[in-house]
Amino acid sequence: MTQPPETSPNDQGPSETPEQSAALDALRARIDDLDARLVELLNERAGLVVEVGKLKRGENIPIYAPHREAQVLDRVLARSKGPLPPRAIEAIYKELMSGSFALEQPLRIGFLGPPGSYSHVVATRQFGSSVEYDDLRQIAGVFTEVRRGHVDYGLVPIENSTGGGIVETHDAFLEHAGHVTIYGEAQLEVHHALLANCPPDKIRRIHSKPEVFSQCRHWLATQFPQAELLPAASSSKAVQTAIEENKVAESIGAEPGAAAIGSELAGKIYGLETLFEKIEDKPNNITRFFIISQQHAKRSGDDKTSIMFNTADKPGALVEVLKVLEAAGINLSHIDKRPSGRENWQYTFFIDAAGHREDPVMRGAIEEASKHCKDLVVLGSYPRSTRIL
Repeated sequence: MTQPPETSPNDQGPSETPEQSAALDALRARIDDLDARLVELLNERAGLVVEVGKLKRGENIPIYAPHREAQVLDRVLARSKGPLPPRAIEAIYKELMSGSFALEQPLRIGFLGPPGSYSHVVATRQFGSSVEYDDLRQIAGVFTEVRRGHVDYGLVPIENSTGGGIVETHDAFLEHAGHVTIYGEAQLEVHHALLANCPPDKIRRIHSKPEVFSQCRHWLATQFPQAELLPAASSSKAVQTAIEENKVAESIGAEPGAAAIGSELAGKIYGLETLFEKIEDKPNNITRFFIISQQHAKRSGDDKTSIMFNTADKPGALVEVLKVLEAAGINLSHIDKRPSGRENWQYTFFIDAAGHREDPVMRGAIEEASKHCKDLVVLGSYPRSTRIL
């Protein structure tokens, strides 16, 4: 009978001393006890959530309340003394709230797809894994489905810290203002990756969303000056298009040379390798998203109001509107414009102002500013986003 080879102590990993084993067992026992208490408390909390859901449905109160979410997160983060970092605490409570939504009433969230897009990423981080998601292929489609009531809330990008305002979202507000409202906002730290299944020197065509190209302009000019840049409806669609293009090339015996710029998540979902990560020109690349709804958000104490207006046809009309806000002591955090679509060289202006439409000062300023406008629409008042997802 063959004897197993002898092993020396050096061939084995470090072993625990009896004292270390006892200490670990004691710590693990305490963790097990805490887990049992946590589960009990979570289910006790869930029972209260069910009761809240019954009351909300009976009174037709929105299930998702961004002002309440902001209050809960602020409170728990203020009470946390570590060692868990604030971002971890927020992620835990976001998921806890997601489970609460499912208990109160199932929610459907629309986003600019396909899956793997940055809108998909921010939607899942904002609403968690216990709600249903609808892949809507265009920003206009998100507005339409919210307006029809086919989804409860929609996520749409409104501006990027390096690329500026999102044209499609502003244009959608021109069509749907008054039928949907801005219910909240979220900020996402965006990192772009070059995705391909061929060596970098074989890449001839790169697909992505125009805004993504603008955010990687200098990197692309340096690394791939000869590559053709092809616009796509979304970064995830770009990944799918690159894969389809490479399959066609292979079917005719040509060498694949299509790549895409998108999220690493999209590459994993659809099957493109990450060749280069974090290729955005500026590392502090934040995209702000609006949460749109048919509901109106209540005051949280730290709010914004978004307004869309066309000025009266007279010299200095825009200045007069801005003077009204200045005189009221209202700070503007964003201003943009789009062609009105009515007459050439007429523009619709979009502003974000600090405060809630129900605040007396804001209400008075809106009334006074309206006197200098052909039309003025409050797109929504909502809690100001203070954290980056």
